[in-house]
Amino acid sequence: MKATYQQRVIHEAVSELGTHPKAEDVYDHVAKVHPTISRATVFRNLTQLAEAGKLLNIGKIDGVTRYDHNCHHHYHFECRVCKRIFDVDECILSIDTQVESPKGFYIEDHVVYFRGVCKVCYESNIASK
Repeated sequence: MKATYQQRVIHEAVSELGTHPKAEDVYDHVAKVHPTISRATVFRNLTQLAEAGKLLNIGKIDGVTRYDHNCHHHYHFECRVCKRIFDVDECILSIDTQVESPKGFYIEDHVVYFRGVCKVCYESNIASK
């Protein structure tokens, strides 16, 4: 897939935001520099970039789809306090080699998503109490 100008701008926005942004966050970021771009263009191109493997659609978190510019295999962690989403590059669980496909199913991919409290929130909110 040859990237269009809009796709390059949108991909750069996801990378610059670096926070596993929602489509609306990407639109707001892009519209500051390109005020004529439409929400529909941003949303459609996010979907196309994810389908082409240029961005990672990490699924719905709190009911909203989020995107990641980091497309290599990794897991995610959501802090229940600050709601930030972090990449977990360390393979905490070696699920890839330990899971066997259930009878009649062929696993092609998996998503591991952790929830808890990040270090900053833990130290500032929980540990101080």
